[in-house]
Amino acid sequence: MKMQKMMALVLAGTMTLAMSSSFVMAAGETEAVKAAGKVVMTTNAEFEPFEYKDGDEIVGIDREIADKIAEKLGVELEISDIAFSSLIPSLNAGKADFIAAGMTATDERRKNVDFSKDYFNASQTIIVRTDSDIKGREDLNGKVVGVQEGTTGDVYCTNEDGSSDIAVKEVRRFSKGMDAVSDLLSGRLDAVVIDDFPAQKLVEKNPDKIMTLEEAMTEETYAIAVPLGSDLVDVINEVIDELNESGEMDQIVSKYISVSEDDASADSAA
Repeated sequence: MKMQKMMALVLAGTMTLAMSSSFVMAAGETEAVKAAGKVVMTTNAEFEPFEYKDGDEIVGIDREIADKIAEKLGVELEISDIAFSSLIPSLNAGKADFIAAGMTATDERRKNVDFSKDYFNASQTIIVRTDSDIKGREDLNGKVVGVQEGTTGDVYCTNEDGSSDIAVKEVRRFSKGMDAVSDLLSGRLDAVVIDDFPAQKLVEKNPDKIMTLEEAMTEETYAIAVPLGSDLVDVINEVIDELNESGEMDQIVSKYISVSEDDASADSAA
């Protein structure tokens, strides 16, 4: 009996030490990154214009922000491109230093990671065929909807916690938004729910066959994720503040997202 108690105490002490060590590593991550001479960003390069492939290179809004973070730290940037649903597990397994992937800072995700300040206002957009009878978000009730696995569109349409006001008939998950759109075009889906700007890019390739609805599925904001307790978030927040204050953030976004003349007129009149 005494031996069992002793073993239990040893095990508890080992677990506490491991947790403490993990927190210390997270808290001192900035210095660890500088010592390593590189910072590792993990992403899913299927979210144009935030991250996508141009030949063998990953480019986009998030890539440019990540470059600024690496520059601030004085280190090289290394990028890991994996499935969206694997981003947080990979980060918490120590395989990356931060996630920049057009990721929404939800309360559920905050249980597993810390987030930077928001850097982009976004929404989940509904894509339908041009001849569809779906005219608004409520028309998705009872429909078969495609989503990119692990995104907020997936969470909202799946509705495991019952918080969504929309009850779709079936959710089909895809690793790439373009694969979901392919099934929409072939008639295997009634609609696709995906981040707004990737949705616009996907529609541009098939403007006569698919379109986005004016009404968004959800409104949200993007932020950069780091391990819980990581002091790297302070550096990232500094970079976001500097980019916003200098106007460089707007320049980066404008480089990848064209603004129509109507939108420009509306902005100037506001």
